[in-house]
Amino acid sequence: MEMAENFICSFTALCCLALWSFTGTSGVTNVPPPHATIRPGFPVPVNTNNPRVCKATRFGVYRYNNSSNDLFLFKEPQIKKAMVQIVRGLKYMLHVEIKRTMCEKRYHSSLDSCHFQREKNLQWMLRCYFEVWITPWAHTVHIPVAHCQQDFSL
Repeated sequence: MEMAENFICSFTALCCLALWSFTGTSGVTNVPPPHATIRPGFPVPVNTNNPRVCKATRFGVYRYNNSSNDLFLFKEPQIKKAMVQIVRGLKYMLHVEIKRTMCEKRYHSSLDSCHFQREKNLQWMLRCYFEVWITPWAHTVHIPVAHCQQDFSL
């Protein structure tokens, strides 16, 4: 029994250390150092400027663009909130604003060069929630949740 408890304690410390080192890569982090109350499998806040969070967000935006019937591509001006959870890889839970760009889907494949709509009647903003699971060792990305709704305050 004592051996099992030691294994669980060691595993928890290892997971917390891995999560802490991951979330601290951007220089500024909202996640405290590993602590006995942080357990693997529980979501923790992560800095929205973290490059891995930005990459996960872009996967969610690509998923939205591929499933929408809109003529134009959307991209993210702002990530409102990000959480990460260690579960068979990294599961990102993202609250994101996306806006319609001037790039038509059939002519552009890269969002980086797309500017946001300037014409008032074509400006749309959506509030989205994405769950993006990234399994780095298997080179897979899965997006089981991609919900967006229009923000009429624009």
